[in-house]
Amino acid sequence: MLVTASPIGKQHLYAVDKLTELLVLAMSGRARIRVQGSFAASDDSEPEPDVSVLPLGAYLDDHPKAAHLLIEVADSSLRFDRMDKLRLYAEAGVPECWIVNLVDDVIEVYRDPSGDAYAAHVDHGRGARLSLLAFPDVTLAVDDILPPRR
Repeated sequence: MLVTASPIGKQHLYAVDKLTELLVLAMSGRARIRVQGSFAASDDSEPEPDVSVLPLGAYLDDHPKAAHLLIEVADSSLRFDRMDKLRLYAEAGVPECWIVNLVDDVIEVYRDPSGDAYAAHVDHGRGARLSLLAFPDVTLAVDDILPPRR
């Protein structure tokens, strides 16, 4: 009997694909873009963010332990991403995390990790543009990331 994980939804895949495309084009030669790869958040936890913006490196021997930005795309996983994953990322000192919230049609931006939480949180809806904290010259339109409304 073959056992598989729940399939990733089409809207989730759309957002991951768009983020990958936009970030690879914008960050070429400046940062490594990784899709659904392990991040060494702690000695006993290696979550797999949907998209990671990492310092340049090959990462052949170890999973990355630092990131400029980690992004989760969330629909059914929204609560888990907000509670558990954000806590892990804050504890690991990741300076910026985004949750592409497909439920509420916004991108949640978390910055300024302090202990196991982020001190700053702002939601960005359609029509807004986001700048990356580590690369303020790189801006992305929320409308280019969220799936089109039906």
